[in-house]
Amino acid sequence: MSSPFRKSTLLVALGGNAMIKKGQAGTIDEQFENLRTPIRQIARLSQDYRIIITHGNGPQVGNLLLQQECCDAAPDLPLEILVAQTQGQIGYMIESTLDSQLMEMGIEDKQLFVSLLSYVVVDPNDPAFSDPSKPVGPVFTEAESVGLSYPVRKTPRGFRRVVASPRPITIVEKREIQKLIEMNFIVICCGGGGIPVIREGRTFAGVDAVIDKDLASAKLAEEVGVDLFVIATDEAGAALHYGTPEQRFLGKISVREAEQFLSRGQFPAGSMGPKVEAAIRFVSAGGHRAVITAVDRIEAAVTGQAGTILET
Repeated sequence: MSSPFRKSTLLVALGGNAMIKKGQAGTIDEQFENLRTPIRQIARLSQDYRIIITHGNGPQVGNLLLQQECCDAAPDLPLEILVAQTQGQIGYMIESTLDSQLMEMGIEDKQLFVSLLSYVVVDPNDPAFSDPSKPVGPVFTEAESVGLSYPVRKTPRGFRRVVASPRPITIVEKREIQKLIEMNFIVICCGGGGIPVIREGRTFAGVDAVIDKDLASAKLAEEVGVDLFVIATDEAGAALHYGTPEQRFLGKISVREAEQFLSRGQFPAGSMGPKVEAAIRFVSAGGHRAVITAVDRIEAAVTGQAGTILET
């Protein structure tokens, strides 16, 4: 927890969809433009907080899967390698955007930042491997989803490809990340939920899966001692009766209330469910406050003026 002798540590988890707005094709120019909104806020917050940035990769890794399926001239790559590729791709995009924003503020020489390839240990016997559930890639209509060569599931946004999503056990580079934030680096890590690995004796081996980035972020936050956890998405917060005339966004709620809403099926597994679960896990493990908020309201969420706020 925080002390009067150091800045508090803030972890901001950016959704992969935060870089691609609804209706966009997802071009690199669009993603860079969209990144300016959250990164501008994070640059300002870096003056008062030690910062960790994690990010999703659902649209990006889904596009890589589509691209390699359209080409027989090169061998297919497993998901673990595609996740690693998106860590580099998105890490570069965040770094260059952050550099520009810090330069505009006149503090580029005073703030250090680094992107770190991150492994996350999973259980090889996790039931997720026999029940793919993590949405990746583009949204299909029901008609378009018929006859596809891979598992598809209906989500609140439409029909999407799903892949195995085992639960994170530990972040392999947690000690390195902790050292870097103690040295006042802004650390970009656990991209796409981390590269999923299993233990084989004293070594690690990658597995074909994608870990939910919010659950991985909550585990990282627990392991490195984060004070404040902000999950930035394309919604104003968590809502009851989402998508119905009775829809109501939640403000400040307790962990117990969040658990009750989650158990009643108020938060779909393919979208808001993992975000609420991650917030619950963070606060239950001793975190001060978790907030689920819109990408353009990160600063307001940090000051308690926006989003769905979970506290003990």
